[in-house]
Amino acid sequence: MRFVISGLIALILTSTLAVAQPLAPRAGWQVFNTEIAYSDLVSRLEAAISEEKMGLVTQASASAGAKAQGFDIPGNRVVGVYRNDYARRMLEASIAAGIEAPIRFYIIQNENGATLSWKTPSFVFAPYMEEGGDKLEALAAELDEVFAKIAARALAE
Repeated sequence: MRFVISGLIALILTSTLAVAQPLAPRAGWQVFNTEIAYSDLVSRLEAAISEEKMGLVTQASASAGAKAQGFDIPGNRVVGVYRNDYARRMLEASIAAGIEAPIRFYIIQNENGATLSWKTPSFVFAPYMEEGGDKLEALAAELDEVFAKIAARALAE
């Protein structure tokens, strides 16, 4: 009986996770719903990061982890992006802001494609602006442009 109940719970969990929920716009985020296939958008983002001379510093995928455990959930990947010269400038302005690096893109699979989103660097660094002053504000504005360029490349048809 315990196995039947465990099996039913697993079935319920995987069936509710198998329906991708749309990512709603929210303050400080850029959210682009696309018809680009999830795996294609991941590849495009990786290429765009390189083309903009940024570093792909971290990657994490809940869907890859779930698959390794026998569960199938919609594609989900967090991609951390940064570069050492930006890191040095950030830390010069605010040691505390270092917790926010790398800044992340988020790709999720939808029924008809994938969503690319990210918190803008200005939003990410906002809690540190009093400490970081003009240097951090300028860095955040510069990174806002870099992240927008990366996204534009990844989303270009």
